[in-house]
Amino acid sequence: MTPIRVEAPSVEPVSLAEMRAYLRLDPDDGGAEDGLVMALVGAARIALEQETRRILVPGRFRLTLAEWPAGAVLPLPLSPVTALLRAGRAGPNGTVAELAPGLVQLRGDGLEVASLRIDPALDPTGAPLVIDLAAGFGGDGPALPAPLGLAIRRLAASWFEHRGDEPGGGLGGGLDGGRARGLPADVAALAAPFRRLLL
Repeated sequence: MTPIRVEAPSVEPVSLAEMRAYLRLDPDDGGAEDGLVMALVGAARIALEQETRRILVPGRFRLTLAEWPAGAVLPLPLSPVTALLRAGRAGPNGTVAELAPGLVQLRGDGLEVASLRIDPALDPTGAPLVIDLAAGFGGDGPALPAPLGLAIRRLAASWFEHRGDEPGGGLGGGLDGGRARGLPADVAALAAPFRRLLL
């Protein structure tokens, strides 16, 4: 059960203005590095999403379940989950037939524990379930915790200041003996309290 983001993020959790101020870039530089700055913010956000197993910008995600146990309660691999947007059964030609309300329900607090309860009346041998969920900090969800915003800034700033200095030329701290290094210690420390444990 792997969720797929069906809408690209429209904003990043750290704006261009915030990142330029953090980097102390000259306001009269004509924005020559703005594209790079925002690319680094996006890459830092993705790295921290992988580290924390949380979604740091609001988005719409789709789950497709080909089968499930009757009366199943399925833990969701997303956090925070803010809403169940749609539940239906896949039809021919990519259509989705909406299910009656209540057959699939969102359970839990959304931030730490979120799961789907599938009514036992729903035949698990029929067409696959298609479930759309809203997840992520910001938007209609909880505000992004300040330490995660700072972690994005610090990681993007580190990459900006040391671009091309890494062995192997990679972003994620570079390569060390052929294997990827983790996040810088200060960034990892900011992210650690928000890291979601695997079930």
